[in-house]
Amino acid sequence: MIYEIAVLPVYKDKIREFRQAFEGVVPLLARAQGYRGHVLAQGIETPEVFNLIVRWRSLEDHSPRFEVSEDHEEFMRGIQDYFSEEPTVSHLEGGAFAARDHENGDAAS
Repeated sequence: MIYEIAVLPVYKDKIREFRQAFEGVVPLLARAQGYRGHVLAQGIETPEVFNLIVRWRSLEDHSPRFEVSEDHEEFMRGIQDYFSEEPTVSHLEGGAFAARDHENGDAAS
C-alpha cells in the first residue's frame, strides 16, 4: 500500500470554494486505477493548509499512471486556482493505519 501525501496551501478567502471544487473533482480521482480511498484533512492551526492523503495499490498507479492521465489534468484544473502556493507531494509505503485505545486496550474506530 502506498500513501500519497499532498500538501495543498489554499488562499484563506477561498477555503469554502476550494472544498466545493474538490468535491466536484473527487469522481476523477476515485475512478483511477489502483485508487483505494482518500481523506482531505484541513489544518487546525493553519486552516488554509489541507493535506490530501490518497491510498494507492502501488506507486505506479499514482505516478506515472494517474499523473499523466486526462482525468488528472481535469482534476487539477478543477482545484488549481485555489492554491496560494505550489502543492508538494510525497509518498509513504506501509500497511493500513492502526490505532489502539490505550485506556481500554481496544482498537480505535
